[in-house]
Amino acid sequence: MADFSTLIRLWFRQNQRILPWRGVSDPYKIWLSEVILQQTRVDQGTAYYLKFIKAFPTIKDLANSKEDEVLNLWQGLGYYSRARNMHFSAKLVANDFNGVFPTTHKEVLSLKGVGEYTAAAITSIAYGLPHAVVDGNVYRVLSRYLAIDTPIDSTEGKKEFALAAAAFLDHKQPGDHNQALMEIGALVCSPKAPKCHECPLSGSCASLQSGKQLNFPVKSKKIKVVNRYLHYVVFTNGKNTVLKKRTGKGIWEGLYDFPLVEKKEGEELTKNDLEELDFIDLTFDGNFKHILSHQRIFATFWQVRVKHIKLIDNQIETPINEIEDYPLPQLLIRYVKESTLFEAD
Repeated sequence: MADFSTLIRLWFRQNQRILPWRGVSDPYKIWLSEVILQQTRVDQGTAYYLKFIKAFPTIKDLANSKEDEVLNLWQGLGYYSRARNMHFSAKLVANDFNGVFPTTHKEVLSLKGVGEYTAAAITSIAYGLPHAVVDGNVYRVLSRYLAIDTPIDSTEGKKEFALAAAAFLDHKQPGDHNQALMEIGALVCSPKAPKCHECPLSGSCASLQSGKQLNFPVKSKKIKVVNRYLHYVVFTNGKNTVLKKRTGKGIWEGLYDFPLVEKKEGEELTKNDLEELDFIDLTFDGNFKHILSHQRIFATFWQVRVKHIKLIDNQIETPINEIEDYPLPQLLIRYVKESTLFEAD
């Protein structure tokens, strides 16, 4: 009987999806695709990948760009730290590696935002180096195939799965092996409705034999989700509005949003809140809910019309019809599309 790697690679050759980064050995393009596909569906990520390749054909082009340009292209993908880390690393490659993408696992791992999985994917696919990938799809396939009940989010589990993935890896064709394993996890060994009858590993899958596929993988930790209540004040004189670039290490770092006041659940905006910001005469302009991995955002938007715009705390004044030229969080993009204030003339 064919071994694990032979089975999955044969399946991959016959069933792989046609994707723009498949069949390429350019480490920059592989890196870009891997970064975009973190926390993003392939159908959504493909359009962004093509936009980025068009805007920044090489890593030197990315390094020479401005952060706002990168974040603007990233709008709608979320997890903006991915874009900032990618931009930072491109500059690092330009300065420390003479513009040539690093060629060793250790060097690739040194790039900001690149972890073990991404480094293994890049080096195995681009350079044929024998490093096994372990991502969510791989955890699922291996945990079911071997019936491993060690939690995947535990230190012990991460070590156990890394060893299992390395043991199955074909050192002669590591790139095809890794891509095949991830593709099976994405297309066949899905979380809730695995297509076991289509799986090349069904003949020796331990969890299938016991009928307990859905019991794997095992997780031990639950993410605590925090509710936040944000009141956005949209300041305008009819032609212009006010934005402020977000700084610090919180959500949406480097993006632009409107001045805001954060309150507790059930608390309303008061005159004291507005006096500090020099805002008066609010008009309610909509409620929006936005879900992040660790936060639920309940946002209330208020319009404030004044004769003269006053700027404080590094705020900037921008024409209303140019609002979409700035990189905005997805929450604000939704608001701008629905608010009458930003309707095209």
